[in-house]
Amino acid sequence: MDEKIEGKTKQAKPTIQTRAKKNDYKVLFILVYFLIGILGGVFGSFVYLDYKSQNGENVLSRTIRQNVTESSAVIDAVKKVGPSVVSITGETKTVDFFGNAGSSKSSGTGFIIDKNGLIITNKHVVSNQNASYSVFTSEGKEYKAEIKAIDPSNDIAFLKINANNLPVAELGNSDSLQVGQSVVAIGNALGQYQNTVTAGVISAIGRAIEAGDSSSGSSESLENVIQTDAAINPGNSGGPLVNLAGQIIGINTAIDQNGQSIGFAIPINTAKTDVDSVISKGKIIRPMLGVRYIPITKEFAASNNLSVPEGAYIYGSRSELGVLPGSPAEKAGLKDGDIITKIGDNKISASQSLSSIIAKYKVGDKVKISYIRDGKQKTTEVTLTEAN
Repeated sequence: MDEKIEGKTKQAKPTIQTRAKKNDYKVLFILVYFLIGILGGVFGSFVYLDYKSQNGENVLSRTIRQNVTESSAVIDAVKKVGPSVVSITGETKTVDFFGNAGSSKSSGTGFIIDKNGLIITNKHVVSNQNASYSVFTSEGKEYKAEIKAIDPSNDIAFLKINANNLPVAELGNSDSLQVGQSVVAIGNALGQYQNTVTAGVISAIGRAIEAGDSSSGSSESLENVIQTDAAINPGNSGGPLVNLAGQIIGINTAIDQNGQSIGFAIPINTAKTDVDSVISKGKIIRPMLGVRYIPITKEFAASNNLSVPEGAYIYGSRSELGVLPGSPAEKAGLKDGDIITKIGDNKISASQSLSSIIAKYKVGDKVKISYIRDGKQKTTEVTLTEAN
């Protein structure tokens, strides 16, 4: 009981029996907590092991399934496209200083795009007009080939062999490509390893390169090409770059000698217009605007005080006019110094040049041209004609 001492309340000391009861409760609480801890640990261990077992195996199995699926896709793509891939050899008769006869040989790759023997390859593969060309199918059959058509503005050419019911490659859509997408290159590597397969990814799109042919010493500017790390070796030129659906999305055309695993391919959509005209007309029919131009870059715009950082600057010299006489451009009123910014709804940029946009149209198409003259935005309309 409590008692007051000098105005304060003094707490009565607990008895021995009370202290004993409190100690019993403490022991009980400790035992309960201890048991809960043990049960929690055991339960947690089972949950962790079950999670690790299930999820660990799932991650591993998912990785394995992923690799197996991708490998299967590559195998299926090669099986689908492989029969349409051909090796191309060229032979030129030569006579040395002493009158001794000999021959020089070249090699490349192509693929069949028509069952009656039409084959697409690179222009530089068949650049020697004096050479005789042969085509070897995946089955090992040899055919004499003739040059059917050559694209004057791209590294594209067509051969024809006397055959029918040939396996035809499926052409894909190169406009839908994504960086990082898996691809396969097939070709006659080094001119002796027929239908060699290499795999990789698309490293970049929309590249502009200067491609040189060491055998002829010529070079060519190629725009909007695909960059890939799938190994492209000498002899692969003209062969297909294939997606995992077994569709051809590019034509292998060049490698960077200064880099490792840096190859380039012409987008298949660039060649589709050629394919249609060669099959239907027997020759390449391309639309023409009729201007000579300089692609505008930020540096070019700054150094020439231009009002826009992109576009096509119509430029002529003493020997060459910027606007060709009688061309659609002249009839539409375009002049030297004009800056073409758009063709239809397509804006001219570093990844989409004027020539690549024009190539998407057909002869006879009417096209709206947006351009700048003396700092003012203007528009006109042209009717595209056939390129000579």
